Amino acid sequence: MLSVKPKESCMFDEISLGEVMLRLDPGEGRIRTARNFRAWEGGGEYNVARGLRKCFKLNTAIVTAFADNDIGYLIEDFILQGGVDTRFVKWVPYDGIGRNARNGLNFTERGYGVRGAVGISDRANTAAANLKQGDIDWEYIFGECGARWFHTGGIFAALSETSAQVALEAAKAAKKHGTIISYDLNYRPSLWKDIGGKAKAQEVNKEIAKYIDVMIGNEEDFTACLGLEIAGNSENLSELNLDGYKSMINAASAAYPNFKVIGTTLREVQTATINDWSAICWAEGNIYTGMELKNLEILDRVGGGDSFASGLIYGLMHGKDYQTALNYGICHGALAMTTAGDTSMALQKEVESLMKGAGARVQR
Repeated sequence: MLSVKPKESCMFDEISLGEVMLRLDPGEGRIRTARNFRAWEGGGEYNVARGLRKCFKLNTAIVTAFADNDIGYLIEDFILQGGVDTRFVKWVPYDGIGRNARNGLNFTERGYGVRGAVGISDRANTAAANLKQGDIDWEYIFGECGARWFHTGGIFAALSETSAQVALEAAKAAKKHGTIISYDLNYRPSLWKDIGGKAKAQEVNKEIAKYIDVMIGNEEDFTACLGLEIAGNSENLSELNLDGYKSMINAASAAYPNFKVIGTTLREVQTATINDWSAICWAEGNIYTGMELKNLEILDRVGGGDSFASGLIYGLMHGKDYQTALNYGICHGALAMTTAGDTSMALQKEVESLMKGAGARVQR
C-alpha cells in the first residue's frame, strides 16, 4: 500500500494545483442560442480537491492564481462555498481589460442523446496560465504547512510553457517532503493543438511523469500524453479487450517504475446520456478490475473523471484495498455525472451505498 503521511503531521490532507475557471452553463439549451447562463466554478485539478472536501470531508486547498477583479472574487466565493482553502491563491493586479492577466471562462453544454457535450474555453493569458517558477513558495506549502497528498494534471500543464514548469517544480518539492503525488493526464486536444500537439504533450507529460506516484487517465490520455498504445478495440464495455488495456498499463509501469498505482477509466458512450462506466487499476504488479455500471444515465458528464480520481484517492489515502479504492472512484464518478456542474454533489454514504449495489428507489 502507499505510504501516506499521518494526518496529524500535516495541515492539509490534499492540495491541488490547477486553474479554476468560471463555468457558464446554458442548462438544457445551446451555447449559441442561450440568453441565460448558470454560473459555476470548475477545473480538472480543483474538482478533485473539492470532491475530497465536500464528499469525503477531507481538509483540502487549491494553489492557483486569479486576476484581482470581481470575476476572480466570484470564483473565489464558489471555492469557499465548496470548503476548499484559498490561502495559496496568488492574486495578480488587473489592468482593466485583461491585457496582462485575466480569469478563465469555460462555456459548457451538457449534451443529450445523439448530441454530444460541448466545451468552449476562453482561458488564454489567464493569471493561472501566467504562473511561473518561483511564484509559489512550495517549500512553505509542503515543508511548513504539509500535505499528505498533492494532485495536479495535464490540463494545467498544457496552459503555457511556464505552467508546465510550475507543475514540475511543484512535483519535485512534494516528492522532497514525502507527499504522495497524483497526476491526471486529462488530454485536451484543444489545449495542445497550437503549441505542438501530441508531440508537445508527450514532451511535457513524460518529464512530469518521472515524479508521479499515482497516474490517472483514460485510454486516449495514455496514448496521447505518454505514447502508450492499447492493443485491439471493442464495441462495448462488456466486451472490452481488457488484455489490451492491461498490456498498456503494464507498459506504463515498466516505463515509469516510480508509478505505484495506475488508474484508467473505461467509458463506452452509447449516447450523450447513456454510458457504460467502469475502471481498472494496476498496483504492486497486479491488475484490478472495478464495478461495471452499464447503461448509466448521465445528466452532465463533465467532471466525472475528476470525481473518479477523488474517490480513488480517498480510498488509497485511507488504506483501502485496491479493489475497494477503485470502486470508490467508479461510484463517486458515476454519482457526480447525475448532477449538473463540474463538481460532485454526492455524499460519502451515497457512494458507499452504490458500492454495495443500492438502487435508485426513492429515499424517505
